Amino acid sequence: MMCRYLPSFDGTSPHLSLSPLCNDSTAPQYIKPASLTLAARPSTSIREERERRDESAGELRECVVCVELAERGAAMSKEVSEEPEHARPKDYTDPPPAPLFDVGELRLWSFYRALIAEFIATLLFLYITVATVIGYKVQSSADQCGGVGTLGIAWAFGGMIFILVYCTAGISGGHINPAVTFGLLLARKVSVIRAVMYIVAQCLGGIVGVGIVKGIMKHQYNANGGGANVVASGYSNGTALGAEIIGTFVLVYTVFSATDPKRNARDSHVPVLAPLPIGFAVFMVHLATIPITGTGINPARSIGAAVIYNQKKAWDDHWIFWAGPFIGALAAAAYHQYILRAAAIKALGSFRSNPSN
Repeated sequence: MMCRYLPSFDGTSPHLSLSPLCNDSTAPQYIKPASLTLAARPSTSIREERERRDESAGELRECVVCVELAERGAAMSKEVSEEPEHARPKDYTDPPPAPLFDVGELRLWSFYRALIAEFIATLLFLYITVATVIGYKVQSSADQCGGVGTLGIAWAFGGMIFILVYCTAGISGGHINPAVTFGLLLARKVSVIRAVMYIVAQCLGGIVGVGIVKGIMKHQYNANGGGANVVASGYSNGTALGAEIIGTFVLVYTVFSATDPKRNARDSHVPVLAPLPIGFAVFMVHLATIPITGTGINPARSIGAAVIYNQKKAWDDHWIFWAGPFIGALAAAAYHQYILRAAAIKALGSFRSNPSN
């Protein structure tokens, strides 16, 4: 008996059945073999499912593209704009301003220890540097070695500042210069009492240091000007004053930058980084201004040599070596504190904390 199976769908069952069409009228009219049962869905459901999958895939691709664009935009914005400082947690602490008058310091041994450190450091500084200057002048005749020269004198001043700041920074702050102390006073880093006492100790140390040089090489000392600062011939007092102002500005500005709390937090693993640029600044300034004034930029150095040498030439223009360094220190303190760091404005809660400004 030959039969053909024709597909049939009754509309109620989800299965597609095969109905046999036989030549024999006695054959069963409906057969549903299990092996021939096929799962089927209406064509509209299949199309809807495909459309949903396509939509989901499209949305996923759009999300991936959006994320990539957002990441690229964030990277570009980070390169061209700095995150506002107030929005980031600080890894350093700005020390509070020092009180103007702190009488309690007078009862502390650490205060007097700092004064002793400033005195000894300035004494050693003047002894080494003035002895270098005198030795250079003694050996600069035509029939002798040219001595250390201007470069050697500059190295002596810069190298001693590097050494002494490194040694005394943890005790007194390593000022070794009334102009530096004055600049730090203006920035409220030290009190008035400490600043005045530091300046006195520095000047006394300078006088004693130059006195030791004179005691060791008295003849050479008197014959070669005692290492005193004077305005060189061919230069006016105004030129000398300007040279002292600019030279001290470079020094005090370097001191502020090298001791900035933010820089210290970043470079704390290298403890010599603060004394090194300060000493190098002194070296560079001496190279530039030795031909003009012999390079003061340190009133303790100038008054020490003037007091011990004590000749009219040393006192004629001595005011330049106080006015110039103090004006330069004032300018450097104002520039660093109120322009670069905007310390006074931030303390008043001004526009620096407002990202719209």
